[in-house]
Amino acid sequence: METKNRKSMQLVGVFFLALVFFNYPIMSLFNTGTLVMGVPLFYICLFTGWSVIILLILLTMETGWKRKNSDSR
Repeated sequence: METKNRKSMQLVGVFFLALVFFNYPIMSLFNTGTLVMGVPLFYICLFTGWSVIILLILLTMETGWKRKNSDSR
C-alpha cells in the first residue's frame, strides 16, 4: 500500500511540474523568435518539456510493474 501512495505522490509532483512549465509566463520566456537549426526555440522547448514529462510518467509507472513481475517468477 505504501508504494501505491508513493507512486500517487510522484504523479502529483509530475503534474505540478508540468503545470508550472507549461504555464504562460514560463513558456513566454522561450517565445523570442530565436531559431535553432531553423526551428523556433519555442517549439524545441515545448516538445522537449513534453517529452520529459512523458518520460517521468513512464519511469514512475514502470518501476512498480517491474518489481511485481520479478516477484512472480
